[in-house]
Amino acid sequence: MKAKLASELRQLTNAELERLLRDNKAKLMRLRFQKALGELQDTSQLKATKREIARIKTILRERELAQQQEVKTKKG
Repeated sequence: MKAKLASELRQLTNAELERLLRDNKAKLMRLRFQKALGELQDTSQLKATKREIARIKTILRERELAQQQEVKTKKG
């Protein structure tokens, strides 16, 4: 599966991002096991998967902060 760009990820809903995050974490765990067993051919998949996880977490955090900011502005 090809890594998604941040702009593509931003178009997804939070539920879709959470599902994608779970899938990528599971993929990373499988890749780590393959590496430990010496079965992993393309080690660059580890780095790409870690980066995609970081992108997803960043977008989720941005949305969380934006929502908190909205609540603050409505109260104040």
